[in-house]
Amino acid sequence: MILAEDSTLLREGLVRLLVEEGHEVVASVGDGDALLSTTAAYQPDVIVTDVRMPPTHTDEGLRAALEIRKRWPEIGVLVLSQYVEKRYAAELITRDGERVGYLLKDRVAQVGEFLDALDRVAAGGAAFDPEVVRRLLARTTHTDPLAKLTVREREVLEKMAQGHTNSGIAESLFISMSAVEKNVNAIFDKLGLASTAGYSRRVLAILRYLGS
Repeated sequence: MILAEDSTLLREGLVRLLVEEGHEVVASVGDGDALLSTTAAYQPDVIVTDVRMPPTHTDEGLRAALEIRKRWPEIGVLVLSQYVEKRYAAELITRDGERVGYLLKDRVAQVGEFLDALDRVAAGGAAFDPEVVRRLLARTTHTDPLAKLTVREREVLEKMAQGHTNSGIAESLFISMSAVEKNVNAIFDKLGLASTAGYSRRVLAILRYLGS
């Protein structure tokens, strides 16, 4: 694993946390260029990166993540940021929908959720912060298909986009599996999306729509 974070204090704290939890951190860097060069050198299973890093502190980390997704699609990318950069976030997660996550830094305080998201991304899945999903949903609320969704269907859609399975959605929303399946089918019908067996493909289809 490679960790990219410009704050030395947070970077060292995350490295210590990850090592204590059994992860191997082969490099920790403080800017986007270093992230690209170390990724090329080590070819890790996954990278964790901030969005805003030197020299401009705008979007260097996220642009580096996009380049990594382009060059090495087999490497998982987990973005960890204080901000939701809508344009690049949509591009990042609609590229193929697998081995990718986007969490807000508040999640670091919830260690279990952060580590679960990291493991999910490393294993080939997806992990999206609920607030990231909500903002991407808000980005497209002017479109007719999303406007057709009921409140419950939108709740299920958010959970789907976060990477939850049907059983996880049922547990989270306190509804039955049959109710989840009914809502999922309605969502795909209203969005004109074909249902697929794997939840990662399902997330991909939905997030491609959200990023359109």
